[in-house]
Amino acid sequence: MSTPEPGIQTHGLILPDLSGAVPTSIEARAKHRIAALEEELQTMKQERGTKQRKTTYYVAQGRVVRRMVVLYTSLEDLVAENDRRYEEDLVDDMAEGTPEQNRLQRGYLALAQSLLWLHAKLGKLDIEDSEDMLKKIKRGADAARGDDTSTLKDLIATWVNQDFRPSPLLRSDDKQLRGFIHDLCGKLLCPAEWDWSNDRVKAGIRERTSDYIVSENSWPLFVYDNYTFNANDLEKGLFMSKILVQAFKAIFTSPSSAREADGDGDGADILENNRHARRSLNGQVKVKTCVASIINMRKVTPRSIAYVVCQVRFSLSSVSSWRTVDGDFDYEGFWNNVVDFFEDVPGPVAQHRVSKLLEWWTRKIFGKNHRQDLTPEIVSKMSVTALAEQRKALEDAAFDSE
Repeated sequence: MSTPEPGIQTHGLILPDLSGAVPTSIEARAKHRIAALEEELQTMKQERGTKQRKTTYYVAQGRVVRRMVVLYTSLEDLVAENDRRYEEDLVDDMAEGTPEQNRLQRGYLALAQSLLWLHAKLGKLDIEDSEDMLKKIKRGADAARGDDTSTLKDLIATWVNQDFRPSPLLRSDDKQLRGFIHDLCGKLLCPAEWDWSNDRVKAGIRERTSDYIVSENSWPLFVYDNYTFNANDLEKGLFMSKILVQAFKAIFTSPSSAREADGDGDGADILENNRHARRSLNGQVKVKTCVASIINMRKVTPRSIAYVVCQVRFSLSSVSSWRTVDGDFDYEGFWNNVVDFFEDVPGPVAQHRVSKLLEWWTRKIFGKNHRQDLTPEIVSKMSVTALAEQRKALEDAAFDSE
């Protein structure tokens, strides 16, 4: 059988020449290129949309980090410490770590509890994608910290003016007259072991003499209940001040809930009402939810207290932009000191006192509600369940007697 010459049409198809290409019209080739470009564009749009959704998700999820996990430490350091412990088989042994290493590991555990999906996700991503994810989480973390700083700047001025009636009154839009230059702010910021009413102390702090160095190594007076200090019992009233409770409520439940800080909190009711509102509206109307509801927070944690303490300290100061160091005062070291007070206790006696303090905090913020403690086992012993079982038993007995 003879082979047709190249370029000879057979049954309507022009066979390829020696190049192997089947001849096509200019219009057909243009259509092919357009279709390929459209497909490529659609793929790019889908990839961009997926990337944008991931970015939005990571940033939103990251808002919990500064509030509940770490205020300054990098997430990479937390991950590295957890990896080190796993490689050295030290996951369950805090005794062998340094205080800094143990603080990092507790931070990783807090991170894994706050972002339940993160630990597994880190194990699946390559290095580049993992770094990108952590960068986006950090963006959300810093944005939330900035929002809280801005909120408290106004609210702290309102609370101080209402409770103390200082002269001059604090301005919500200006921090220049706060800090040690303002008599009341100076008193609240003053290390508790010094007497702010002593003119020598006041002058020494304001002039920053070597005899009166204000650093993270002193508890400021504002962290104490009733803003009073007992030199013979340094732990009495520590972290129980009204302004801390107000700030915690403003950040985690709502600014309006901070108006009442003397009695038990109503945070549990706020969370429950948020849940019912979202369920009843079924997404038809956007319901503003509080931070505690978003992160499913039901109990106050040591690191959330440390976060609030640092935020209040910054709000009372004259510094206008967030920073790690303010003069001789190191905020990172201060945050570490607060966290260590709760987490690095010397023994069971101190642990008991810390547990009681955390219970006090949870009651102040969320009230005395304990719905989260109603386990199926506890509910099974209550009268509604017991009555249901009795009625069923009576029915069964009647059926058997017939």
